[in-house]
Amino acid sequence: MAKYQVNKDKCLGCFICTVNCPAGMAQDDDAKAKVVDSDAVENCGGESVCPHGVIEKIEE
Repeated sequence: MAKYQVNKDKCLGCFICTVNCPAGMAQDDDAKAKVVDSDAVENCGGESVCPHGVIEKIEE
């Protein structure tokens, strides 16, 4: 499975991603989104979980 991260510089803190993928995304201490389960994010649609394009696939 792919790994995902949030580009914190671009994150608006709207948390639509947590609605779109509650098992994979959460609010971080900095009031921005964070990935808590990359497998869940993949199952929810990967980068498309965020309508603003701040979820990035990490190449391993």
